[in-house]
Amino acid sequence: MPTTKVTRNYQITIPAEVRRALGIREGELLKVEIEDGRIVIERVETFRKTMKLGEDLTPHEIDRYIEEGIRECLR
Repeated sequence: MPTTKVTRNYQITIPAEVRRALGIREGELLKVEIEDGRIVIERVETFRKTMKLGEDLTPHEIDRYIEEGIRECLR
């Protein structure tokens, strides 16, 4: 079973073996809960549009993505 270490900033790294097995990718949101004294981490399903550096977007598209992101955060 893979192990990980808590850093001085209380961060952990999900071992590569676990990331590959679960298909966890950079930038995904994970929900952390405590159940019966155990840490449970689950993937949060989001349908948020992400913007890539250098992507050619109009100001209207940027505003729309910001508004969608705000609505998603308020849910």
